[in-house]
Amino acid sequence: MKIKDANSGLLSNFEVIELLRSRGATQDPLGSFGSATHSECKVFDYLVQSAACNQTLESVQEFLLKVENISLTKAERLQVLNLRPSTAVEVHLIVEDCEERMSSSTVDELLETVRNTLPPPPEKPEEEDENAEADEVNDEEMDNAGAEEQEE
Repeated sequence: MKIKDANSGLLSNFEVIELLRSRGATQDPLGSFGSATHSECKVFDYLVQSAACNQTLESVQEFLLKVENISLTKAERLQVLNLRPSTAVEVHLIVEDCEERMSSSTVDELLETVRNTLPPPPEKPEEEDENAEADEVNDEEMDNAGAEEQEE
């Protein structure tokens, strides 16, 4: 394979999902009969659990049109599209010098645009939530056991 134009642009998570689907990537490790590699299937597994899995070309285009009047760099627009922030704090983490560049009403406008144009991320199954809570309890128990050993 010959690289024609290295780093010719940035891709959104939505575009990566579409590319991987076209290459035959699936969530089923045994069901990938296309030309997708194992690592591509792993990336696909991660991305289908993100907000990008429910996006459509129309929703992405509508979002980009609506945020043209907000002073965001290309990279910041891409991050907002990929991460789908839902709070002002998340916007401040994405937008460099946000307090200086954007008023609180502009941040609210951006959040409203995200809510109205981009579909919500997929819901996590209850089983995963229970596992996460169990992991936290196990971590606390291990920390307590480690502290007791050090006391002895």
